[in-house]
Amino acid sequence: MTTYIVLINWTDQGIRNVRDSAKRLDAAKKLLGDMGGSFQNFFLTLGDHDMVAVCEAPDDAVMARFGLSLGMAGNVRTKTLKAFPEAAYREIIGSLG
Repeated sequence: MTTYIVLINWTDQGIRNVRDSAKRLDAAKKLLGDMGGSFQNFFLTLGDHDMVAVCEAPDDAVMARFGLSLGMAGNVRTKTLKAFPEAAYREIIGSLG
């Protein structure tokens, strides 16, 4: 599984309906689960982003489909970062010669 960091911001629609956001999070977790992925962590955050999620998915296409599905609902906008775990980081750095 590949790890992804998802930076999330509410849209105007999403913040107007913020009281429903926990239900939307549950629906997002189910959606990603149905696609073969999962949420590893979820955080409400202060600063440039309203929320941050750490997710796993089988591949980039699944994560792209998930992000597009979230965006189509109109409550959030996301930025997704592909994350390399420490072992992969060490392998990449070690391969530099």
